[in-house]
Amino acid sequence: MSRIERLGEVLIAQIAAGEVVERPASALKELVENALDAGARDIAVSLEQGGVQRLRVDDNGSGIEAEDLPLALAPHATSKIRTLEDLETVASLGFRGEALASMAAVAEVEIVSRVPGASQAFSVRSRGGRVESVMPAAREAGSTIIVSDLFSETPARRKFLKSEGTEYAHCDELLRRLALAFPQVSFRLAHNGRVQRHWPAADRALRVRSVLGEEFVEAALSLQERAASLSLEGWVARPTFSRAARDAQYVFVNGRFVRDKLIAHAVRQAYQDVLHHERHPAYVLFLELDPASVDVNVHPAKTEVRFRESQAVHRFVFQAVSKRLSATAPGREPGQGPAFSAPASFAQPYQPPQQQTLAIREPDAFHAALFGPLAGLRPNAPGAESETAQASAGEAPPLGYALAQLQGIYILAQNAAGLVVVDMHAAHERVLYERLKQAMGQEGLQSQPLLLPCTFRAERSEVAAAEVYAEALRAFGFDLGVLGPETLVVRALPVLLAAGDAQALARELLAELRQYGASRLLEERRNELLSSLACHGAVRANRQLTVPEMNALLRDMERIDRADQCNHGRPTWFSLSLADLDRLFMRGQ
Repeated sequence: MSRIERLGEVLIAQIAAGEVVERPASALKELVENALDAGARDIAVSLEQGGVQRLRVDDNGSGIEAEDLPLALAPHATSKIRTLEDLETVASLGFRGEALASMAAVAEVEIVSRVPGASQAFSVRSRGGRVESVMPAAREAGSTIIVSDLFSETPARRKFLKSEGTEYAHCDELLRRLALAFPQVSFRLAHNGRVQRHWPAADRALRVRSVLGEEFVEAALSLQERAASLSLEGWVARPTFSRAARDAQYVFVNGRFVRDKLIAHAVRQAYQDVLHHERHPAYVLFLELDPASVDVNVHPAKTEVRFRESQAVHRFVFQAVSKRLSATAPGREPGQGPAFSAPASFAQPYQPPQQQTLAIREPDAFHAALFGPLAGLRPNAPGAESETAQASAGEAPPLGYALAQLQGIYILAQNAAGLVVVDMHAAHERVLYERLKQAMGQEGLQSQPLLLPCTFRAERSEVAAAEVYAEALRAFGFDLGVLGPETLVVRALPVLLAAGDAQALARELLAELRQYGASRLLEERRNELLSSLACHGAVRANRQLTVPEMNALLRDMERIDRADQCNHGRPTWFSLSLADLDRLFMRGQ
């Protein structure tokens, strides 16, 4: 039997380095975070061969005293905590005292540092875990740390590194995260002697713009929520800016970038009603809370955290993001002016299309059956006169007034800015879905008997489900009867879906009941079901709508939440300003 032996200090450090320093980006993270903890306001990073050959970080922070330089390379040596109580409320980015020692165990490390007010700088070097003597050096106040030949002391680890381009990309992404978290700090990045990035000190909004680009900023909705000791700020992108991967998701907890499943799940749930299931949202969120209520000492890489009140954090993030996304309706942005405001060049008051004056007085026989009693304004409903008065006074609603229907699919409307194109099925689907949720959450879905009951041939499993889940069917506003072993009849539908395909709606609900059961369907999967029912009940392509019906749909879109996307995440409308149209037709060129 082999004897147990104590490992050498260098081997222990090399083993530990595997958790802290996985690749050049891991080393870069630790070095830049140390600079930030030292109060640096200007940080310059220089890489060679993706950081594998050489990685250098210069800062103008508080520096390291000459007598502390050897200790900086020793394991578990830190200036940031002293007791367990300090660890439980740690606010600094680094605190474990492992990073520099880990790097020194697997590479050559040199530190040059000067404390403000000191007569000169001093340097120390470590090779293979052996620390050399402290030597005088030349440098202004601050620190320079150079890591050369990463994993030269552990060649087997070096074989697992990727190409130079891949390693550089990881370093670049790491610096992007830190630049987002600390906009007040200037960052520069050079690779193989060429400057790649330069982010001057700025406010948070400008830094987000410079790091993530104009496309994200144009699609972003600003967010700011507070509740008790929790604060959430940042930007969530509109669902139309969704991504095929999770490459535009940034979450910071007390200034620290984290990959937290709890927060990611809360945000994903908030996007559930407006995002296609195969797409991923984009966002930059800054969560602030009491350091004592979050544990950052979960993993050596410090990118994972554990919340002491996880359910409260999840609920807060979900509600904050959901509330902001619910405002994605034409002309309705909390704390902002109308989304559609006439450019300064519009000197004349807006004149609504002539069809509006005629259409507002036309009878609306079909509207109630199509949109239901909760679907919005009818031409003869209270408020119609005031809408007409506003139109004549030059005030246009965000989506304007309907002009025509294109190929039985799109509604063309005119507003103060130009042309609005609406996908009538997608828009009506969102309207129905929001009305169904509203009704279900209040008095439940009311039934409307069909003038002609719908009888259809059904599978035996569907007939069995209709008998077993009769009560649940009534809760959703359906009156479904059994006429035979393979025959069902729909006698009533929810009022909001009365104009829909009765057979398709019944089959959809029965399929959901068979798969999930009544209790889960009424609780966990209620919204998913209502979304499917809304899709089946929405007006289909090639259905000819009158001008009043089209205008009623436009007004409904302006009143409901999340009107910018259908239930599957597709956009419901687009607009073209007169300037856009002028460019298309080369007017003035």
